[in-house]
Amino acid sequence: MKQTLRAAAAALGVLAVTATAPLQAQDKPTIKLVYTDPLSGPFAQVGDANLKQWQYVISYVNATGGALGRKFELIPFDSKTQPAEALLALKSATDQGAPFLVHCSGSNIAAALIEAVEKHNQRNPDNRILYINCGAVANELTNEQCSFWHFRFDLNVGQKIETMVRALPKDVTKVYLLNQDYLFGQSVQRDVAKYLKQIRPDVKIVGDELIPLGKVKDFAPYITKIKAAGAQALISGNWGPDINLLLKAGFDSGADLRYYTLYTHLAGGPTAMGPAADGKVLSVMPFTENLAPQIKNETAERFAKTFRDAHSFEFTSAPFRTILEYLQAAINKAGSVDPVKIAYALEGLAQKDFLGYDTVMRKDDHQLMMPYVVGSFAKGVKYDAEKTGLGWRPDTVVLAKDLMQPTSCKMKRPAK
Repeated sequence: MKQTLRAAAAALGVLAVTATAPLQAQDKPTIKLVYTDPLSGPFAQVGDANLKQWQYVISYVNATGGALGRKFELIPFDSKTQPAEALLALKSATDQGAPFLVHCSGSNIAAALIEAVEKHNQRNPDNRILYINCGAVANELTNEQCSFWHFRFDLNVGQKIETMVRALPKDVTKVYLLNQDYLFGQSVQRDVAKYLKQIRPDVKIVGDELIPLGKVKDFAPYITKIKAAGAQALISGNWGPDINLLLKAGFDSGADLRYYTLYTHLAGGPTAMGPAADGKVLSVMPFTENLAPQIKNETAERFAKTFRDAHSFEFTSAPFRTILEYLQAAINKAGSVDPVKIAYALEGLAQKDFLGYDTVMRKDDHQLMMPYVVGSFAKGVKYDAEKTGLGWRPDTVVLAKDLMQPTSCKMKRPAK
């Protein structure tokens, strides 16, 4: 029986390769990852983009051999941006005996999942599960609420905001904060004030508001208030339609503002901003396609370009590949798909990411330490975003070793 490795070949831009695998290897059960994110409702564009990138990365990793000779299988489940729906995904995962539940969007959902996974694993020692967090970044999740069963593969809010504050130019001294009114947005609000005080005490916060998640359709009144407050820059951790509509309103109004953000690089953001955003928007992000040619990594560039060529948007989620390669390594190291053995194998695991940068899964709190990019939306880059003619210019790469903030986590571990 032949097993085709076209996914890896496509990702690396080389000819398809065919390898022969024994029949018993073909019959091995898959390693299931139940993925829950918003696939309907106002935030569906983000969830759908994540899903496509997950499918791409899993095809690539499967083509490189999977883990223990078994392929990974992604099972999507619509969270509808609601904790109750994500808990149904957890139930589905445990019913199927899946070793992994994957979730990216919504720190309020993440908090509910951490608690639910803890309870499930205590009550069901023969059917445990690991929660793989690919984007819910409230600080509490790897501090006060840290859990042995939870691994976060994105920077927390504090790390992202410190990076952003250090990128503020010296001529910006008046900022306005506008964030979503839930666990994540509240974390952004607190940490902007904290790091401005520590790093840029000359900067004054001239306005600070929280908005209901996914409810505001017209941001023009907010832009009017921001202008009236005399702000030179808007700082926002909003994501999905809450950032896309906000920036569109700002550029439509002609406001003389700069925008410091965390999620404008996600699907829909570039289109919402358009040409008026040239040089005015900064995003703190894990990856931009334009970094690969800048550091002359042709393999990484081909990997990202192959995805772009097959979709209407660019590959932005480099941590997804990091996650799969960490799981692949941990499963092979453990020699098992037992979640307890995999978790212990993940702790302290250090690997290069696909760009060649150092990463490590910190044992103390299960927070991945990884490089991050400060990028500006601008003309003149090799790869544009969403056919706007503008793309993300990587201005700075902050290495993992420079993002080692302390943790208050007091981890409770089961017996090996």
